[in-house]
Amino acid sequence: MTTGRLAGQVAVVTGGALGIGGGISRRLAHAGARVVLVDLDAAAADATAAEIAAAGGDVTVLVGDIRQPATVAALADAASAVADGRIDVLVNNVGDFRPASRDFLHSTEDQWQALYEVNLLHVFRVTHALLPAMVRQGSGAIINNSTVEAFRGIPASAPYSAFNAGVSAFTKSLAVEVGQHGVRVNAIAPDLADTPQTPAELMLRGRDPELLRTWLPLGRFGRPDDYAAVVEFLASDDARFVTGHTIPVDGGTLAASGWYARADRKGWSNMPNEA
Repeated sequence: MTTGRLAGQVAVVTGGALGIGGGISRRLAHAGARVVLVDLDAAAADATAAEIAAAGGDVTVLVGDIRQPATVAALADAASAVADGRIDVLVNNVGDFRPASRDFLHSTEDQWQALYEVNLLHVFRVTHALLPAMVRQGSGAIINNSTVEAFRGIPASAPYSAFNAGVSAFTKSLAVEVGQHGVRVNAIAPDLADTPQTPAELMLRGRDPELLRTWLPLGRFGRPDDYAAVVEFLASDDARFVTGHTIPVDGGTLAASGWYARADRKGWSNMPNEA
């Protein structure tokens, strides 16, 4: 695919097979980028790559655990091989709220370490490995995946929230450092995405879908392409004067946010009708 506003650019997407990452991989490929997709799930990665190729896109697949330094090194090599060392876009998409605990007092250091590695540490490693190519060429766009939970309190997930706040702080600080090299750094902050990681059925848990309008201003869960569209914008020249920001892509939940202690004292709800 040679047309589109990212035509010919090399775009790396971590966790690029399913959910938001899969949406980003497909969207960037449709915009003309040569996508390098890395994912832990080989079958899902191959399926997404086949879909991209069938639509005329250019995609390279690397199967591996992005938390491992060896995978990061292999990713840097794979991305560099696509266009003689050129890397134009990096999307640090991987993140997870698991392993979760019922509250902070019942969490463990092993859980904190796992959350650190999947939400923040690998962002440092991948960026550190791929940024030199952008500096050498004098251009590039890095888009990180944070969460709205970095900007509001979330019960039972304090470490997850903290590490994603770190992603947004890293985004701001790195943007200040590398702007002189023509590299922009931004992030998105998703919420309530209907994906295999957080399926709508699980989030609703038998509730009436009509109640969505009472606590989510746009009245529906996000779809992968809702997030991917914003990533494409941030990767493109249309965002040429945008750097250092985390953009909520959340259907308005952050604007109307609030966690409520349940009246029966059995935890919390972010659904006002249950408070």
